[in-house]
Amino acid sequence: MAAAISSQPRIGLSSPDMILPILIVAPSDKRGRGVFTGEKIAARTVIEISPVLVLSEKDRKLVEKTRLFDYVFEWGDKSKKGCIALGYLSLYNHAYDANCDYEMDFDAQLMTITTLRSIKKGEELFINYNAVSDDVTPIWFDAR
Repeated sequence: MAAAISSQPRIGLSSPDMILPILIVAPSDKRGRGVFTGEKIAARTVIEISPVLVLSEKDRKLVEKTRLFDYVFEWGDKSKKGCIALGYLSLYNHAYDANCDYEMDFDAQLMTITTLRSIKKGEELFINYNAVSDDVTPIWFDAR
């Protein structure tokens, strides 16, 4: 997964908050676990800022041969490195019409999740694994 660095406003979290306290990890219908909200969230709200563990190109190739394959994000200007996101970030499920977007900050080694629209209480939060919220390019598994 790759994403461009953008300059979205950081509404919602203040340092040292990293995860909006209303987020819940819970079972997701036929998707294992997912991230949900316990309250309504406004559009363009930063809901999580996650540190990442950066993997060299060599380490990425090794990790992608393990169960962590589905949790590795492409990383760096040329997307050859990888990273494992901490916090809840690796638990957000994929949707081609995602309700959240993610931003990568390569220098700070952080990823930020921001809502794209208003989110209802109890709604699952999704990102598009293609790194663009409405990109319908098929991903590496059968996504519905």
